[in-house]
Amino acid sequence: MSNTAIFSRVCFGLAVASAVAAAQPAQAQSAATSFFVTSVGIGNGGNLGGLAGADNYCQQLAQAAGAGAKTWHAYLSTQAADGKPAVNARDRIGKGPWQNSKGVVIAKDVAELHGANNLTKQTALTEKGDVNNGRGDTPNRHDILTGSQPDGTAYAAGDDRTCKNWTSSTQGSAMLGHADRVGLRDDDASKSWNSSHPSRGPDGGCSQADLKSTGGDGLLYCFAAN
Repeated sequence: MSNTAIFSRVCFGLAVASAVAAAQPAQAQSAATSFFVTSVGIGNGGNLGGLAGADNYCQQLAQAAGAGAKTWHAYLSTQAADGKPAVNARDRIGKGPWQNSKGVVIAKDVAELHGANNLTKQTALTEKGDVNNGRGDTPNRHDILTGSQPDGTAYAAGDDRTCKNWTSSTQGSAMLGHADRVGLRDDDASKSWNSSHPSRGPDGGCSQADLKSTGGDGLLYCFAAN
């Protein structure tokens, strides 16, 4: 392994460790919790270490919050690339039902989650049990990384909507959802929890600065898959 690759892995590991430390809750949440929004992003833009890195991050935050006995997955899709098939976010999160740290049910199953769910600014709580900042708050942090279409499926190969399948902070863009269900307009996209608009910015869309510039911090939806 080259020195550059080793340095990159060390830096990524330090970023994850720092993010988890910053996200430590004031008190443990209910072990029955099966859904949360990460209170802080990994800190490396769209480079999450792939699906495995994102899942591990959800698992670490859940563990710190007292809900680590479950298997946690990030709500993320990937696109077909390098001979590997696409992965749909909706297929990664189990069957439900899912509830936040206050016991409020977000959705009873996958169909309801992608239909008339109960996900709002008040129910999309972090692993700490806090309400995540939305539009009108300072800073606005309502953008959530998903890489998904409204039905929870992956985008076709072509236009990158997953920051190189969550491995790049310099190339591509990421499809984002609005955790507060509020946007610039009164339309379905602005109100979408999982597929509102692609990331953008001077660096192309996948850097940490880009994600912050449009109202985010590289946050994730985490679901208990069992």
